[in-house]
Amino acid sequence: MKKPIGVLGILIIPIAFLVYATAFKEVTKPVVSNEKKTAVAATPPTASLPTATTNLFDTADYNKKMLALCNHDTTGKWPVKTAYPLAGALLPYNRIIAYYGNLYSKRMGILGELPREEMIKKLQDEVTKWQEVDPTVKAIPALHYIAVTAQGAPGKDNKHRLRMPFKQIDTILAWAKPIEALVFLDIQVGHSSIKEEVPPLEQYLKLPNVHLGIDPEFSMKNGEVPGSKIGTFNSDDINNAIDFLADLVRKNNLPPKILVVHRFTQGMVTGYNKIKTVPEVQVVMAMDGFGDKILKKSSYLRYIYREPVEFTGFKLFYKNDNKPNTSGMYTPQELMKFTPKPIYIQYQ
Repeated sequence: MKKPIGVLGILIIPIAFLVYATAFKEVTKPVVSNEKKTAVAATPPTASLPTATTNLFDTADYNKKMLALCNHDTTGKWPVKTAYPLAGALLPYNRIIAYYGNLYSKRMGILGELPREEMIKKLQDEVTKWQEVDPTVKAIPALHYIAVTAQGAPGKDNKHRLRMPFKQIDTILAWAKPIEALVFLDIQVGHSSIKEEVPPLEQYLKLPNVHLGIDPEFSMKNGEVPGSKIGTFNSDDINNAIDFLADLVRKNNLPPKILVVHRFTQGMVTGYNKIKTVPEVQVVMAMDGFGDKILKKSSYLRYIYREPVEFTGFKLFYKNDNKPNTSGMYTPQELMKFTPKPIYIQYQ
C-alpha cells in the first residue's frame, strides 16, 4: 500500500492574488494494470466557422441555444464560432450534472465517498435543483470516474500513474444504467501522456454514453512528483485527445463525444487558441479549484471566459467550498448569472 502524499500546499496566482490549495489524489488499494494500447489516428484541421455541409440538424435552434448560454456577452468572445456538431450532440441541449470520484477512495470525491444508493439519491436531487432553476435546458446526471490516478510513487514503469481495473469501470457503468446517466472516464497522466493513457480505454469510449475527462494538474512534464506543483497540458496534448475521440466517432458512427478539461490556473492550459473544435467532439473547459466565491469567479473570468474554446463547466466542492470563514458553495441560481453559463457542473 502506498502512503498518500497529502496536501499540495498553497498556489499563488499572481494577477488576481488567488490562493488555492489542492489535495493530491491517491488511491490506496492495489489494482491490476490494463496495458493494452491501440493506435491514435490523426484528424485534419476543421474550419472554424459553421458550414452548410455540417448542417445535419436544426442549426437555427442550435444557434439560439448557444446565444442563450453566452448570457448577453457583448465582447464577441461568446458564443465561440465553431463548426456545427454532428447530429446527436448533447450540448447545448442538456446541462450535465456530474458526481466525481474514485471507488477506492473516500477523499477523492462524492463518487466513492458515499454508499451507492445514498450517492445516487443525492445526485438526482442536484439534477432536480438545476432543472428547476433553468427549465429551458434539460438537466441530466453523470458519473465522472477517475480511471487513471496520479501517484507519488513511480511504479514499476516509472510513470507515476495507476490505471484502475476494468471491473471498476464496469461497476460505474452498471450504476449509471438505471438512472440513464452519462459516464466520464478521467485521466491523470503523471509522467505518462494522453497518447499512452487514452487508447487503453477505447472499448469503453466506443460506448455512446461514455465520455472523457483530462486533468492537466497532474501532468508533470519536467519530471516532478505529481502533487508537488501544478502540472500543465498544451494544445497538442488536448488535440491528441480530440483526435482520438474524433476518429472513434467516425469509425463507429457515434454521436459526438464530450471532452472535459479541468483548469484553475493560467499555466494549466497553454495555447488555448490552438485547441481544435471539430464536429465529432464537444470541448468543455471546466473551472476547477476550491475556495471563496470571489476567488473562484475571478478564476472563471480569467481562465475560462477570457480564453474561450467551446463550452464551459464549473466544479463545486461539498467540503472545501464550505469550510469555515468562506462564503460557501455557489448555488445553481448564482452560477446561472455567470457569462457564459456553465453547461457542465461537477460536484466533488
